[in-house]
Amino acid sequence: MKAISPLRTLLFLALFFIAFESLSQEIPALESFNQTRLDYNQKGMLILGSWAVGNMIWGGIGASQSMGENKAFHQMNLYWNSVNLIIAGLGYWQATKESPGTDFWQTMDAQNGIEKILLFNAALDLAYMGGGLYLKERGLRKSNERLIGFGKSVILQGAFLLAFDGIMYSFHSANAKDLPGIVQNISLSPTGVALRIPLR
Repeated sequence: MKAISPLRTLLFLALFFIAFESLSQEIPALESFNQTRLDYNQKGMLILGSWAVGNMIWGGIGASQSMGENKAFHQMNLYWNSVNLIIAGLGYWQATKESPGTDFWQTMDAQNGIEKILLFNAALDLAYMGGGLYLKERGLRKSNERLIGFGKSVILQGAFLLAFDGIMYSFHSANAKDLPGIVQNISLSPTGVALRIPLR
């Protein structure tokens, strides 16, 4: 087998570190990519906030006009979505305060971070639904209308959040598919990074 010369090894390592360093520089094309990610987050928090407000109004009215199982159902909707509204408000505020960066590694961290959060949330949503089923079945066994109402509410809220997180993940995952194309259009130049824009 032909041995690899030390010169070729040094050349390869030099090119590798140059490429690595280049990706650490500002890449203007990433600004649009990151803006899309932030837009998805803002719109998602608006949807979650709207769901929360609607459920709080529905829950408040329903709880005041019903008894037993239905009253418990509406009460839990009200309590649950009070938390949802806080989460939506904080999430929207964070998305509006963050500026779309142009750093490659920060972009990768942010993209991986939001996808991991959504997957973790989806697992929690399934746990919520499981907990709701447990409350409902326990209420049926003990003829406890309050537990039945709470259980039905938790199942509903968990199902909505599972659908919400799934849709959000699909949008962010689709956006992430643009990253390889952005990186492929980056080339090295004596002054740093050059962006190749294909004409067709």
